[in-house]
Amino acid sequence: MEVLQILHMNKGNGETSYAQNSKVQEKILSIAKPIVDEAVQKLLCSNIAPIGSMGIADLGCSSGPNTFLLISEIIDAIRATRSSSSSFTEFRVFLNDLFSNDFNTIFMSLPAFYNQLKKEKGAGLGSFFVSATPGSFYGRLFPAKSLHFVHSSSSLHWLSQVPHGLDFQAAGKALNKGKIWISKTSPQCVLDAYSFQFHKDFSLFLKSRAEEIIGGGRMVLSLLGRSSSDPSTPERCYQWDLLAHALMTMVSEGLIEEEKVDSFNLPYYAPSEEELKLELEKEGSFIIDRLEAFEIDWDGGAETTVVASGQRVAKTIRAVVESMIESHFEKNIMDDLFRRYAELVADHLSKSRTKFLNLFCSVIRKD
Repeated sequence: MEVLQILHMNKGNGETSYAQNSKVQEKILSIAKPIVDEAVQKLLCSNIAPIGSMGIADLGCSSGPNTFLLISEIIDAIRATRSSSSSFTEFRVFLNDLFSNDFNTIFMSLPAFYNQLKKEKGAGLGSFFVSATPGSFYGRLFPAKSLHFVHSSSSLHWLSQVPHGLDFQAAGKALNKGKIWISKTSPQCVLDAYSFQFHKDFSLFLKSRAEEIIGGGRMVLSLLGRSSSDPSTPERCYQWDLLAHALMTMVSEGLIEEEKVDSFNLPYYAPSEEELKLELEKEGSFIIDRLEAFEIDWDGGAETTVVASGQRVAKTIRAVVESMIESHFEKNIMDDLFRRYAELVADHLSKSRTKFLNLFCSVIRKD
């Protein structure tokens, strides 16, 4: 799977779009708001030499209403620290995602966003210049020392590629047979491959940002993670195990080939807090200011029936992974697949209110 060319959230504003099915990600942003506020305010109150232009980057911005939440949050933080932010007269906001991201929807939404800013925030905040920077954040994106604040939410759990070797067959049997990610039945070599790929990617991410962020600059990251040292802990695998189960029910009915499922693996990894901490310390360019974990309901905490929750979770997952599943299987299986998935999720939630664990990390670039 060529992740850099294929992976994107569902485009547009339709029923299955990311714009209409990203309430969980919105919830994560709302939980992270105090952390973002604190980081921005500390940045503005720091001893960084007065600079007229502040560089801000949102990495993995996707599209839809959540894209502009970060800008609004930063404006609020600036207003709360107004006396200390007078040295900044303009703000350069770079929205980054992979090349196939729906940047057109973002651009079409900008005029309304600018008007809303003027109406809600008032004048006197300086000029905001919003632009897109397509490309992988697992590498350089910006000129050296051009950024003051970097943010990434619900993105770093996606790897640059599916780990090498997962399509290898031992004695004619697929290594991760019947599964699409790590599970309790996965052999140790599958766990090791995913762990290796994450550490390689995250190390490159940190090295790249270390070149781009000025000394004293700030970065806030949030991503799905886990509390256990074991990545195959069931509660952190359920959403993918259930999706694999839905695919296998279609195999049993002859709707898709079993070999197709066996050869499909998601480029995803949910690290532990310790893994993040160790990689940050190993790379050495950043000081950890805060590292915390919060649990979030699969459906974002909506007060609704189990059946409705199952459908909501299915739409959320579909908006995120459909581009990858469609490229490997066929487009015409999507409605059937996610109907089955919704039913499996609803059944699971009727027995256990499983939650996502989200990691929040705020760091400072060393001088």
